[in-house]
Amino acid sequence: MAEIERVGEVIEASTTDFVAQCYELYEIPPLGSLVKTRDSSVELYGIVYNATTTSLEPHRRPIARGKDETAEEEIYRSSPQLTKLLRSEFGALVVGHKKDNKLYHHLPPQPARIHSFVHLCSPQEVKEFGQSLDFLNILLNASLPVASEELVSASLRQMSQAHPDPRAFLVAAGKELAILLSGNLNQLKAILGRIKQ
Repeated sequence: MAEIERVGEVIEASTTDFVAQCYELYEIPPLGSLVKTRDSSVELYGIVYNATTTSLEPHRRPIARGKDETAEEEIYRSSPQLTKLLRSEFGALVVGHKKDNKLYHHLPPQPARIHSFVHLCSPQEVKEFGQSLDFLNILLNASLPVASEELVSASLRQMSQAHPDPRAFLVAAGKELAILLSGNLNQLKAILGRIKQ
């Protein structure tokens, strides 16, 4: 079995989320992707909710360098040190964990460990995780820099690609959302409009 793609390493963690630094500049998992990291006995699952590329030095912003270049790639060719002065990171909201081969769709007892490797989940893992939609409640109620409508719809679009019948998965998710958001029809309508492929 091929190794799942390792996309980064945990550099900040709490019970509810973790931040990972990517090994390669701009190699960030898409919004809504399911990722995982492993503790000694627990796998933590997170959904990517935010991504940034910034300077390694917190109070020093990058400056424009391409005035005399004809293509963006030429900026990096003429200034190869840029790849060492910038970093790409992403935040993942913890939506479940696996312990003793049992999958839970709620927060784990401990946060991720610093320097834990972060992997993209395989299509099979995404399919297995998406068999229960209990994680939607966590996404809907999280206080994040991205609107919950955007995160919920992005994660459902990503998960539907791992299912043999993406439309059936999205219909089931829509029914679950109708129950969870019965008191907020505007939010429900916004999400349903965004999950169409």
